[in-house]
Amino acid sequence: MLKNKSYIGISFIILIFGIYAIPKIVERIKNDKTVQGERLDRIKPKTADEGKLIKIGAVPNFELVNQENKKITNETYKGKVYVLEFFFSTCPTICPKMNESMLILENKFFGNPNFGIVSITINPEHDSPEVLKQHAKDLGVKSSNWNFLTGDKDYIFKLANKGFNLYAGQNNKVAGGFEHSGLFALIDKNGNIRCRNDEYGNPILYYDGLDKKGVRNIQQDINILLAE
Repeated sequence: MLKNKSYIGISFIILIFGIYAIPKIVERIKNDKTVQGERLDRIKPKTADEGKLIKIGAVPNFELVNQENKKITNETYKGKVYVLEFFFSTCPTICPKMNESMLILENKFFGNPNFGIVSITINPEHDSPEVLKQHAKDLGVKSSNWNFLTGDKDYIFKLANKGFNLYAGQNNKVAGGFEHSGLFALIDKNGNIRCRNDEYGNPILYYDGLDKKGVRNIQQDINILLAE
C-alpha cells in the first residue's frame, strides 16, 4: 500500500514538472536559446580593451652613469621600449639567470633601434663603470642600447624600493651581501610601466626574469609595445 502511494506521489511530481517545464523548453528551442541559461546569460562578453597591456604608471625619473661613464636618464630611452632590472655583477645566486634571460631578449630584438635594456647595479661601491664594462664584455653583450648603470647607493636603493617598488637591500647574512627582486619592469615608448593581466584578470605588474614563461610573456608584450 505504501509503495503504491509512493508511485502515485512521484508520478504526480513528474506530471507537474512536465506541465511547467516542457512549454518553456519548447519556447527556448523556438527562439534558438537552448544553450543559454540564467547564469550563462549573465556572463559579460569580452570588450575591445581586454587583452591589452595595462598602464601601471610613469617610470620614475632616474639619472645614472653607464659602463662608458656617460650620463643616462629615463629620457635617454624616450621613444624606445625597454626592460629594466636591478642586479649586481658579483651576485652568486639569481643574477646569472637574470643575465641569461636578458641575453635572450637582446638576441630576440637585436638590431631594433626602438628596443633597449637597462641593468642598474645595487652594489655601486664595487660596480664602477669599468667593472660594468668588463661585466658586459664577459656576458657577450652586443647591443649599444643595453646600459649597465651605477651611481650613489642610497639613490639607487630609493629608486628600486620607492620608485619602482622592486625590492633591493643589503644583507650581510646572504650570499653576495645583497638581496633583490628577480623581476623585470617593462616600459613603453612614452615612459609608462606596462604589464599584462594574469589568468584572473589582475595586473601582474612585473615579469619574472627567472622563469621561462615570464621571459616568453615579456617577449610577446615587447612586440605589442613596439607595434604601438
